[in-house]
Amino acid sequence: LEDLQDAFDFCYKVHYQPGENRTNDPQYAQQLQALQAKLQILDRQRREVLGQIQQLLGRSETLRDFLLQELDAWQERQQRSCLGAPVDTHLRPLETWFTELGQGLFQLLQLLRALADLRQKQQPSMPNACKRPLVLRTASKFSARARLLVRLHDRNHRMEATIHIDRWGPPGFRKFNILTSSSKTLLAGDSPQEGLVCDFQYLTLKEQKDSRSGKGSKGASEGPLAVTEELHLITFTLAYAYCGLELELETSTLPFVIISNNNQLSSAWASILWFNMLSSHPKELQFFSAPPPAPWPRLAEVLSWQFESVAERGLSRDHRLMLAEKLFGKA
Repeated sequence: LEDLQDAFDFCYKVHYQPGENRTNDPQYAQQLQALQAKLQILDRQRREVLGQIQQLLGRSETLRDFLLQELDAWQERQQRSCLGAPVDTHLRPLETWFTELGQGLFQLLQLLRALADLRQKQQPSMPNACKRPLVLRTASKFSARARLLVRLHDRNHRMEATIHIDRWGPPGFRKFNILTSSSKTLLAGDSPQEGLVCDFQYLTLKEQKDSRSGKGSKGASEGPLAVTEELHLITFTLAYAYCGLELELETSTLPFVIISNNNQLSSAWASILWFNMLSSHPKELQFFSAPPPAPWPRLAEVLSWQFESVAERGLSRDHRLMLAEKLFGKA
């Protein structure tokens, strides 16, 4: 629904021009029709989701009534037990059933909240970065999330996840420190689908002073690669314990680029695009020491994805041909 709303907002701002008399413009009329169709789809899907929530609430009310009947029956058994009758008065089944009902209701509450404020927490990203994850800027806050895919958790054991940057970074690259806390407790996510997660929010990167300098170095400006071709990694480690088994689990983000000002954003995104298009090794941080060329069909496909991700429309065959001619000249 969030994606549909963003798409509608974009098209509305681009195509709808109130106050202008364009009734005789057939192209404008088609654009308005497409805009109206998007709005109808968005409205229909909103109603479908709310309808499903209403159905679940109805089922929850029916289940609640059954549980209240069970509670009344338990109270009757409790009374008979006081008189010495051999009846079962254990509360564990009732506790389990009411807990499950409560969890279901809270899940519906979380779903309603998520409809208003869907959050995106996967690879590290800065807010308002034009849908360009994996490009981070120093002194700007960002967030990252680690998720444990094995949903086996000893609640008596507090599991701490620790975040590191460039734990095994290549020599000659800039070095950074992560400001704010570097460890968080693994907790259940906002919804059952998220499982056990660890959110690191409001993180900030700060470059270490003279991170490239040293004996025989010419200073920070002359590294082995341009700053927009340096690839960095954030690594998560977790001290995992369950049923007497103790392990240190580890996972990493995809490689990302760190910039210091927005003028470097386009070059940094080009590096991210090139790496993820051609590399099959997610920890190949020195990829740009000898970057491979991209075959045109592959590059054209990725460029089409880029257009489609922001404009809802990929590149046609004629578009790709025009770009190929600009890059390589006419055959």
